[in-house]
Amino acid sequence: MKLNIANPAGGLQKVFEIDDDKKLLPFYDKRMSSEVSGDSLGDEFKGYVFRISGGNDKQGFPMKQGILCNHRVRLLFKKGM
Repeated sequence: MKLNIANPAGGLQKVFEIDDDKKLLPFYDKRMSSEVSGDSLGDEFKGYVFRISGGNDKQGFPMKQGILCNHRVRLLFKKGM
């Protein structure tokens, strides 16, 4: 799994690829804007708190905040949205 970690105050952004499933367990079954402690990822992230702000499912469909379903839904937008 790739984690895209950004620091908006400093304008920095890094991508980390983590293959260990035990380290990724706290990220599973979380909703958007949930906060996850960085202690599970290792000593380099100890004391950090991460907020989930996006992601993709297995087929590449992006998550959207405000949709409270665990499955895909078709959104109806009017023209121009």
